Amino acid sequence: MHPALFYRPGDRLTLAELSAARLDGVVIEVGEGFMPVDTVEEADARALGVAMLIPRGTAACGPTAAWIHGAGDAPPAVHHIRRVSAARMRVTPRARVIYHDRRAAQDAVADVGGIPVTTPEATASELLYAAALDQRDDHWVNALLQARPELLGSLEDELARATRRPGRRAAAQILQAVRASQDVVTR
Repeated sequence: MHPALFYRPGDRLTLAELSAARLDGVVIEVGEGFMPVDTVEEADARALGVAMLIPRGTAACGPTAAWIHGAGDAPPAVHHIRRVSAARMRVTPRARVIYHDRRAAQDAVADVGGIPVTTPEATASELLYAAALDQRDDHWVNALLQARPELLGSLEDELARATRRPGRRAAAQILQAVRASQDVVTR
C-alpha cells in the first residue's frame, strides 16, 4: 500500500476531519490511522496503522504482529514491541505499548510495508508458548492459525524438535484443539 493512501491524524487532516470522513463512509479506521474504503486492508496497511507506536530498533511482536499478519478484525488494545538492535534500549513507557527486552533473532523479523514485524512463524510460536505457560486460552494464537493454517504444521514440527522446552505439553494440547477445530470446519 502506498503511504500516500494512509492518513494519520494530524499529518494532512485533523482527527476531527478524519472522523467525519469515516462517518461519511469515505475512510475506514486501521490501527492508529485511516485509509480509503476502496483499498484492500492487507498486512502493509495494518503495519502502517501501528507504525507510530514502533520506535526505531524495535519490531512489532505478539498480538500486534498477529494482527498485522491477518489475525482478527481489530488491533489489540495493548500493542507489543520487541528489541531488534544489539544494544539494549531506553524506550519511553506508553500506556498502550508493552516493550519486551529479549532480542528478536534476525531471521525472525521481516519488513512489512517498511515496518519491522516478527515473522508469522515466530509470532505463532511466541503466542503459543505464552498461552501454554500462562495456562490460558489466547485468542490471538487461534486467530493467527485460522488466518494462516499453514503455520500449524511448522508449529507441530517445532514441538517435535523441542523435547525439553517449558510449556511443551500444554502447547501440544492447544495445537491438538486447533487441529480438531480446523478438521470440523473442513468437513
